[in-house]
Amino acid sequence: MTTSPKAAPEVMEKLVSLCKRRGFIFQSSEIYGGAGSVWDYGPLGVELKRNIKELWWNAMVRARDDIEGLDAAILMHPRVWEASGHVAGFVDPLVDCKNCKKRFRADDPRIKGTPGAPDGQCPACGMKGTLSEPRQFNLMFKTFMGPVEDSASVAYLRPETAQGIYVNFLNVQQSTRQKVPFGIAQIGKAFRNEITPGNFIFRTREFEQMEMQFFVEPDDAPKWFDYWKAERMSWHRSLGIDQARLSYHEHSGAELAHYAKAAFDIQFDFGGTLGSQEIEGIHNRGDFDLTQHQAFSGKKLEYFDQPNNKRFLPWVIETSVGADRTTLAVLTNAYREESVAGEDEGRTVLALSPLIAPIKAGVFPLVKKDGMPEMAQKLSAELRAAFPVFYDDSGAIGRRYRRQDEVGTPFCVTVDGESLAEGTVTIRDRDTLQQIRLPAEQVRAHISERIAR
Repeated sequence: MTTSPKAAPEVMEKLVSLCKRRGFIFQSSEIYGGAGSVWDYGPLGVELKRNIKELWWNAMVRARDDIEGLDAAILMHPRVWEASGHVAGFVDPLVDCKNCKKRFRADDPRIKGTPGAPDGQCPACGMKGTLSEPRQFNLMFKTFMGPVEDSASVAYLRPETAQGIYVNFLNVQQSTRQKVPFGIAQIGKAFRNEITPGNFIFRTREFEQMEMQFFVEPDDAPKWFDYWKAERMSWHRSLGIDQARLSYHEHSGAELAHYAKAAFDIQFDFGGTLGSQEIEGIHNRGDFDLTQHQAFSGKKLEYFDQPNNKRFLPWVIETSVGADRTTLAVLTNAYREESVAGEDEGRTVLALSPLIAPIKAGVFPLVKKDGMPEMAQKLSAELRAAFPVFYDDSGAIGRRYRRQDEVGTPFCVTVDGESLAEGTVTIRDRDTLQQIRLPAEQVRAHISERIAR
């Protein structure tokens, strides 16, 4: 068997095909022609993404006593977005082609010449002088609350989940009696009306964030910033992502957001034309957010430090990771095309960590007779009580192995003639192709132990 240490440079097209064919990800509303850059997670995709979210929640909330969970509403008071700066400043420059009617970001690298000038050449139709002057386009989806659609009923679909945490800062702190430093975490949907979304689920109009805001004393902010930078990189490695494909990118100069004291991205190298891109941001936001909400709401949001008898607005260290981008990163990292010695056909493998693989074990009777299906079905039911299992009795055993390799199943259990005589089964390892024989009653414990490594 020949194994590449990482996926081929450009695998996105193959990955999109695999995801649709095997039930990971479908284009939304596909039978109607699809909704642009909106995606549905199929049976395997929803399990994979849920596993990633569960690992994040366990690491950030359940395994710690200094972070509390929250699930804030998507719809919020419109003043929230004025205070945060999203109404005035959450914009991208947009240009239109007067010839082909297509729209682009004004800073699109494919634009040749200057938008609005005679030399401005459209990247779609190639015409010169057809691009409009740039105009500002707000990325928030606007809607209305209540029966009347007027300016008084305007609402927005949240473009990030963090603001729900800030406005609930005192609610959470006082109800849980947490002391600074402490954090608030949540997982939720966010929406951005991107001008040029794309690259599969990398940049979409509807996406899911896993965000944690850690509230600290101002003087302690640099220490906690360094702490969370290291913690978050370690978490991504725990998903089985190749360390060589992960890196930090520091924001500096104009790249640094106006509210940020410091910012680093954790980037993953997707290969191909996408290259290294952000999958998580770690930001020292200072006291910008609580100061803004205190000013706009008229409510005091200060923390009272009883031992030192002082009040202050905490500074915030933010960790913000995209659940969809992380899902794409682990899929890209796991994709393999391998040749197998002695076989004409190679195999496609998703070498997903057993922790996040949507199916943990495939269970097969070698043939559909002699009591093998009955024993295999009984074993499937026992295993399914502990982890997701797929039972398959269709086709040659090699083809069944290949089907499970392609969806990332780490272990395959086969019931054969010897199983009926001696009560043992074979367990095949997806990555090494090695097989061991164990008593059937030991299979659950063996696989559970391997998953937990």
